[in-house]
Parts: sequence; C-alpha cells; structure tokens
Amino acid sequence: MGTADFGDISMNEEAMKRNLETDVEKQNRLAGVKGFFAQLAAKGAVELRGCTPVPYEERNVTQYFNIFSLWFCMSCNPLPITFGMVGTLSFGLSLRDAALIILFLTLFSTVPVAYLCTWGPRTGMRQLVQARFSFGKYFVSVLILLNLATLTGFCVVDSVIGGQALSAVMDGETINASVGIVIIAVLSLLISFCGFKILHVYQRFAWVPALIAIIIATGCGGKHLSSQAEVPSATAAQVLSFGGLVASFMLPWAALASDFSTYLHPEAPSFRIALYTYVGLALPTILLMTLGAAMGGAVLNVPDWLEGWETNSASGVLAAMLHPAGGFGRFVTVILGFSMLGNLSATMYSVTLNFQMLLPWLFKIQRVIFSIVITAIVIGVAIEAAKSFFVNLENFLGLIGYWSATFIGIVVAEHVVFRHSNFNSYTEDEKAWDDPKKLPPGLAAIGAAVLCFGLVIPGMSQIWFIGPIAKTTGDIGFEAALVLSSLLYVPLRFLERRLCGR
Repeated sequence: MGTADFGDISMNEEAMKRNLETDVEKQNRLAGVKGFFAQLAAKGAVELRGCTPVPYEERNVTQYFNIFSLWFCMSCNPLPITFGMVGTLSFGLSLRDAALIILFLTLFSTVPVAYLCTWGPRTGMRQLVQARFSFGKYFVSVLILLNLATLTGFCVVDSVIGGQALSAVMDGETINASVGIVIIAVLSLLISFCGFKILHVYQRFAWVPALIAIIIATGCGGKHLSSQAEVPSATAAQVLSFGGLVASFMLPWAALASDFSTYLHPEAPSFRIALYTYVGLALPTILLMTLGAAMGGAVLNVPDWLEGWETNSASGVLAAMLHPAGGFGRFVTVILGFSMLGNLSATMYSVTLNFQMLLPWLFKIQRVIFSIVITAIVIGVAIEAAKSFFVNLENFLGLIGYWSATFIGIVVAEHVVFRHSNFNSYTEDEKAWDDPKKLPPGLAAIGAAVLCFGLVIPGMSQIWFIGPIAKTTGDIGFEAALVLSSLLYVPLRFLERRLCGR
C-alpha cells in the first residue's frame, strides 16, 4: 500500500468524523427543539397532541361554559355582518325578507353543529377522526380535503375582513389591506400555534371588546339603517337561494364541532354542551347577519357608506358608520379588525388538525408546524382574493354547504341507525380508530355521497351554474344533500356490513 493510499484513508476518516459530528449536532438541535416544545407543553402553553384521540383520563376540563364563549367569540365579529349584506345587496331582498330567512335558516342549521359538538367529550375524538367510522381510514381523506378547502376559505375571508378594517382606519394611507391581512394572519398564528388551552382562554374574554365595538358602530350609524332601498317582494327562488347561503355559513362548523370539546370531561352533560354551542353560535349570527342585511339595504342610499363599501367592502361601511366619532371611531375600527382573531385562530387550529389527518404519515408531524404552513397559504391567497372580495365570497359560499350537508347526513345515520347512539362502540377498542381492518371500508359512505349529487347538481343555483331544477325552485342543493345522503347510506351500509363484516 502506497503513501497515497494511507493519505486517502486518513482523509476518509476525517470526512466520516465530520459527518458524524454533523449528525450529532443535528440530533442535538432536534432534541433541543423537542425539549423546548415539551417544556411549553408541560406548562400548558402549547398543545402538542394532534389528532390522536384524547385518553379518558386526560379529558378533565370541567369549565363547560368555555364552549359558549368560544362559539360566541367566533361569531361576534364582522364576519356574519358581511354575509348578511349579501342578502340585500346581491340577492335583492328586502330587510324584512332577509331577516326572516336568516332567523329560520340559522335556527335550523345550527342544530347539527350543537349535536356533533357533544361527541367530543364522549369519544375524545376530533370530528373527522370520528368520521372514519363511516368513511373508513382512507376514504375519509376526501372529506378532509374538502374540509381543508372550506376552512382555508374561511381563513381567507376572515383575513380579508380584518385586513380591510385596519386599512379603513386611515383610508388606506397608513396601512393598506395587504399589510392588514398579514398583521391579522400572524397574530392568529400565535393563538392557533398554542392550541386548545390558550385558544379557550383567549375566546373567553375576546368577545367582550368585539361586542362593545359593534354596538358603538351601530349606535353611531344607526340613524341611516332606515334608508332601505325599495325592492319587490321576495320570490321563492330568492328565498331558497339565500337560505342555502345562510345554511352554507353554519353547516361547515359541524365538520369541526368536536375539535373544540375533546378535552371536556367524558361525563359532561350533553344537553348543556349542546345548548352552549347552539346559543353561542346562533345568537350572535342571527343578530349580526340581520345587522349586515340592514347595512346592505341602506348602502346605496348613504354616500359615505357606499364609498367605504367600494374601497373596503363591509369593513369600509363599518368604518364609515364610525366616522362621526372621529379619533375614537378609528380606535373602535381597529378593535373591529382585531375581533376577527377569534374566528380566524379557531379555524386555523382546526386546519392544523385536518392537515395531520390528511395522510396517515402526517400524524408524525407536530400540529404546531402546520399552523405556520396555513398562515403562509392564507396570506398569499387572501391578498389576491381581496381584489374581488365580494364575488369570491359568493362563489366560495355557494359550494361549501353541499358537501357539509352530505357529511352530516352520513355520520348521523351511522351513529343513530347502526351504532344506536352508543358512544362506547367507538371507544371499546382503543386502537380501532386507526386500524383499517376494524373500520368500515367506507364504500357505503362514499357511494351515498356521490350518488346524492345526482339530485344536488340539478338543484344548484350559483353564479356560474344554475341546474334545471333550481331554475324553477331556487337553490335546493343543501336540502337534497342532507336528506338523500342519509337515505342512501342506510341500505348501502347494510350491504357493506353483510359483505365485509364491519
């Protein structure tokens, strides 16, 4: 062996040593990061648990009223106001007709959200983990994709409304809408990053200044709410179409309802949890959507409001309502912008859970990482969506109610008909939720979901498509999805159980 050979060996040994040191450094860094998160988790500052079911002994939260404050805070902001304005501005409804539709459709479509929220304490499962017992381990990913798209859409809407409110403070001279969107999204990231405990603590108090700000805005601009545009009486098509939009605002919450209740004690009184959810979600939604409908009906008759609308949509109208209050009004407008944090942070929290559920191997990635991912996505999409906000809002709303109604029909049918409302059937085998051999194949659920769209599509009425049935009746898509999905699922599930034995 020559001198050169010994030199090569020495160089290889040095390279191996450097690589080994590099690997050790990487491991130490990773251990340091994990240790840091572990310390935060031990103090309750960050929730590291993702979508894995919460064990019985860890479901120990007994502050049940937090459920009310969470849902109330999520709904006490300009988001319902913006949706309500669609009824009078886009659908051409009178304030009376829009208010009646908002009232009855909200009362109806909040029921499944309240019902599914009670499943969290009893099973310890996030909503779409529980859906595996209908859709199976792999087909549930279709639902998760749809839910991710829906929740991301809501995050975008929240960010745009909050960003436009901050921009409206000084008519865009200090902060434009894009900068406002970034501010709102990053602040929401901090709350969603921390997880369940911090989220509930924030929501417990954040609704108070938001409610006060909305009351002040209404008081400052209320004298113009009577300046309603003259419109003809509503047709059946208008009623059903706007009713479908209101339902599309409420029903998607059903797909994440138990995400916020999994840490509650297993013996939590189901009626109280359902009541807190129902009132906390429905009460502010009805009142603020109706306020939005009143604002939308008066916008064209109040020059300052119209100018604010053309610049910053609903946030611009709220800012215009507060102009008479001068500097104090600007301060209140800032509060209105930050009130979007309640809805946005809770929605982002559910998005992080859904990312984990999308593919089995994603469970290995910490939930907190996905909070950063969704923030980056939302900022990029929201800045672009803000350029044609109202059109994008209507297109988004028109679609999400259909799949949400289908999901509700199927999971409720499985729970009531096949599991006889017995929650022990989900938890008696602690590993069943993640074992495809113990879960249904999901063919019945997917089959029912696909087949029901044979009637849903003809009953759709959207800006870009009006089905042959909807041309006569108006939009009946979500009603068809809700009823037909459950009716189809029952015989298909009986067949699936006979063929597959599970």
